Amino acid sequence: MAKAFASTADLAQKKVTFAKLADGVYAYTAEGDPNSGIIIGDDGVMVIDARATPAMAQDLIRRVRQVTDKPFKYVVLTHYHAVRVMGASAFEAPYIISSHHTRELIVERGKQDFKSEVGRFPRLFDSVETVPGLTWPNMTFERSMTIFMGKREIWLMHLGRAHTKGDIVAWLPKEKILFSGDLVEQGATPYCGDAYLAEWPQTLERAKSLGARKLVPGRGEAMMTPAASRRAIEATRAFIVAMMREVRKGARARRPLKQVDEAAYARLQPAYGKWVIFDHCLPFNITRAYDEALGVRHPRIWTASRDREMWRALQS
Repeated sequence: MAKAFASTADLAQKKVTFAKLADGVYAYTAEGDPNSGIIIGDDGVMVIDARATPAMAQDLIRRVRQVTDKPFKYVVLTHYHAVRVMGASAFEAPYIISSHHTRELIVERGKQDFKSEVGRFPRLFDSVETVPGLTWPNMTFERSMTIFMGKREIWLMHLGRAHTKGDIVAWLPKEKILFSGDLVEQGATPYCGDAYLAEWPQTLERAKSLGARKLVPGRGEAMMTPAASRRAIEATRAFIVAMMREVRKGARARRPLKQVDEAAYARLQPAYGKWVIFDHCLPFNITRAYDEALGVRHPRIWTASRDREMWRALQS
């Protein structure tokens, strides 16, 4: 029996947690759905990742309004995937920030990505008609940017390519709290369809060297201790390394993609099969890993039609 496409069968609502990490710092998590972060400064509020639609963003806004009435000033995009950014307009923030590489991705594939992800995640795109169009950053940077929200200091850093070519993290140097975006996951399968897999492990090492006391991953619960933060980074790295090892072995043997996918699934499922969106991610992940193993350096664009064609080819 063929598996339901991507996350189309995942229709159950998730329990939301709005956890306080420090004074004025919060993590919005929902049992493996994409996370957001909130940083409250002296002069306003920063949102880290904006949810999939303006309608979906209203729950986050409601929770923020329970702890502050300060205006939303910044929306930070840790990377560009529609499920994380299309809700940005709801915050009416004057500044939308990303890496320059992320803006390039929006130019190159923003429209295709939006249509692709709506098809993969119908539950997360509730009231998709409220999306006014693509989310465009109006501030970008190459390697790093420091923002002072009064006395609150936030570092935004591009540590290297990984989940996408434009990944950034938000780091609070005083509190040693890291918002990693999908660079790091906790109990959730890393999505690798737009990844630079050979570089991802080293980028994770740079993140680990920050020495986070607390970490908010892209998916999964917030890590509330240094040890837990390290474990989340190391587990994400272990998954990437194990997957690439298996795929490279198949590519070197010139096995067709379907055989490589089947072998990789069998090898990874015992250790990672219980992670959130494992069955959703693996076909996309293996396809990208296979491309990279064959020398396709820049990830090919996923479209709604390519998604379905790949799924049928690997799941038949």
